[in-house]
Amino acid sequence: MKISVVGPGAMGCLFAARLALAGFKTVLVDYNAERARRLAKSGLTIDGDPETHTGSPRVTVEIPPRQDLVILLVKAYSTRAVRLPPGVPVLTLQNGLGNAETLCEMAGNSHVLAGTTSEACTYISEGHVRHVAPGTTTIGSWTSCPAEPVVEALGKAGFRVRLTSSPGSAIWEKAAASAGINPLTALLDVTNGRLVEIPEARQLLRDLVVEAAKVAATEGYRFDFSLVEQAEEICRATAANVSSMLQDRRAGRKTEIEAISGEIIRRAELASLPVPRTRVVWQLLKSIEER
Repeated sequence: MKISVVGPGAMGCLFAARLALAGFKTVLVDYNAERARRLAKSGLTIDGDPETHTGSPRVTVEIPPRQDLVILLVKAYSTRAVRLPPGVPVLTLQNGLGNAETLCEMAGNSHVLAGTTSEACTYISEGHVRHVAPGTTTIGSWTSCPAEPVVEALGKAGFRVRLTSSPGSAIWEKAAASAGINPLTALLDVTNGRLVEIPEARQLLRDLVVEAAKVAATEGYRFDFSLVEQAEEICRATAANVSSMLQDRRAGRKTEIEAISGEIIRRAELASLPVPRTRVVWQLLKSIEER
């Protein structure tokens, strides 16, 4: 199976390294030609997985032809810049809302797979990441693209994979947790675990998740468990993890606040639903980015 992983960030490096080590013909795609050349020489180093190992996928600046699968792990705001080969299944495991819909416009509904991953991974340096905690990768067909071969491949690469008939529900489930965890860790400059240790932060986390869940309900998504309790459990299970949004803040990079909080606000407005706390954290992070 020929697999291209697009995006050399923490999660892209983890997936590309594991797939290469499992024997798949794996390509890591990086738009930055200079960095791609360096990564091709150095390989990818994954700490704590459960021990340090190095994977050596091929590194290119474009997705090669005749691929069997493309896994998209770029930032949500970069999705439209990716040049996708025609007729190839594309799996989005990106943060936020709206990625699958964008890919349907780009590749066609019948070629899109969508889902989430709760693998906790921190970027250390170029091509070097720390796998902080294992998670579950949940994927399914957006409309009619077969997901079973992808589930099998990721399972062989050591990922815990769950097949779902409702990837939209899985995406909302993660988006609700992300809407609380990511902005707060970025604003407070703390690891995930601190959010449930600071009483005021914990209450705000709960409020943000509740607002996201209410917006999900307007789109027909209902959950038979507490999204608030799940978000708190994620914080505990990944206590030492530095969220992707905090990593971006510390590095002075643009965050994915628009794809998470911004998208929740947009969908809430369509439903005439107030989400005041979500709007405030969105305004604060947008202000920090633009100052």
